[in-house]
Amino acid sequence: MFIVFLGSVIMRDSPLNAVQMLWVNLVMDTLGALALSTEPPAVDVLERQPMHKDDQIISPVMWRNILCHAFIQIIMLLVLIFVIPGWLVHDY
Repeated sequence: MFIVFLGSVIMRDSPLNAVQMLWVNLVMDTLGALALSTEPPAVDVLERQPMHKDDQIISPVMWRNILCHAFIQIIMLLVLIFVIPGWLVHDY
C-alpha cells in the first residue's frame, strides 16, 4: 500500500491498479492458506499450558524480521519504479 500511495503522489499515477492489487491479495492469501493447510498437526498442542493474557503475540524478533523485510521490499520496489522507469510501470 505504501508503494501505491507513494507512486500516486510522486508520479500522479498508481503503479498498481485495483485489479492488480486484488490479484496480489488473492495469490498471497492462497499461498498462505496452502502453507498452513499442508502442515501436519502437532500432537502436543493440547498438552501445553495456555499462554498468559499479557504475553505478546508478536515477539521482538518477529517485529525485527517484519520491519527489515518490509524495508528491503520497499527499497527494491522504489528502485524498480524510479531507477528503471518503463520496465515495471507502463503508460496505459
